[in-house]
Amino acid sequence: MRVLITGATGFIGGHLAKHCEANGDAVLGIDVRRPEDAWTAGEFEHCDVRNSAHLSNLISTYQPQHIFHLAAQSYPVVSMERPLETMDANAGGTINLFESLRITGLRPIVVVACSSAEYGPVADRDLPVREEHALCPLHPYGVSKVAQDLLAAQYFSNFSIPTIRIRIFKTTGPGKLGDVCSDLTKRAVEIEMGIRPPSMPVGKLTNRRSIADVRDLVRALRLSVKHCVTGEVYNLGGDDVHSVQGVVDAIRTQVNIPFEVEQRAELMRAFDEPITVGDNTKFRGCCTWIPTITLAATLHDMLEWWRMRLTGSLQSMSSHKA
Repeated sequence: MRVLITGATGFIGGHLAKHCEANGDAVLGIDVRRPEDAWTAGEFEHCDVRNSAHLSNLISTYQPQHIFHLAAQSYPVVSMERPLETMDANAGGTINLFESLRITGLRPIVVVACSSAEYGPVADRDLPVREEHALCPLHPYGVSKVAQDLLAAQYFSNFSIPTIRIRIFKTTGPGKLGDVCSDLTKRAVEIEMGIRPPSMPVGKLTNRRSIADVRDLVRALRLSVKHCVTGEVYNLGGDDVHSVQGVVDAIRTQVNIPFEVEQRAELMRAFDEPITVGDNTKFRGCCTWIPTITLAATLHDMLEWWRMRLTGSLQSMSSHKA
């Protein structure tokens, strides 16, 4: 299959590109950022989804059979600071993608990476949250994901462009930057290496998330184009729910030096949902899929990734000084 991945150098996009290629797909990855390392998963083109002419030309030339639309400004904190940029990239980029398909007449299956952030806070009685639950996001990022979600639905209804909307819940793994698991594993390795004092800054320790490993998630995304029903929306996430305290405790068992936990007011954000967990029943009704990678294994691999990355950074700094 010819696969196009927008946001291909992002965290999920990079893992998905490698997974698709390993399973025999021809892959074209596009992103506003060029890969940091050599791009090994098929072809790569520098393209901003906000550039409608360039995007349309690439799609018309490549004629993909499947599109995974992952391009987005994906950080809630950034969206609070730059809401217009977030809406432009996430909603505007999605319009450009679907308009390109509408104008060219191409009809690949489009998997749109939506988000659990669309739901906002959910009462305990409604957990795990199902797809029909009301959407009430707490930040511009969540609002932009609602826009993506509903845009995909209307392009399916009005123009028969086959879409599958996947509301992705908390996903992490080696290579992830800027989430709690990434920040905590990085800090733990810095403490091990003597770069930082033995103190772990955290926000709310009681926040809970269902957590999926990115390698499980991309396997599910590829399955979705074969088995999910076009026009429908599906939750997709891990089965097990973990608190921030639980993640800290799990990391503590895997590092070689003790550390203290320091709660900081600036990390306790009002727009963080206290618990996020989705019901995967609908997705599993279509796909034979279960997450197989435990949180302990995910954190182990993230710690190893940070050890390699930070060791390389220190060696590079030493060679420059020499």
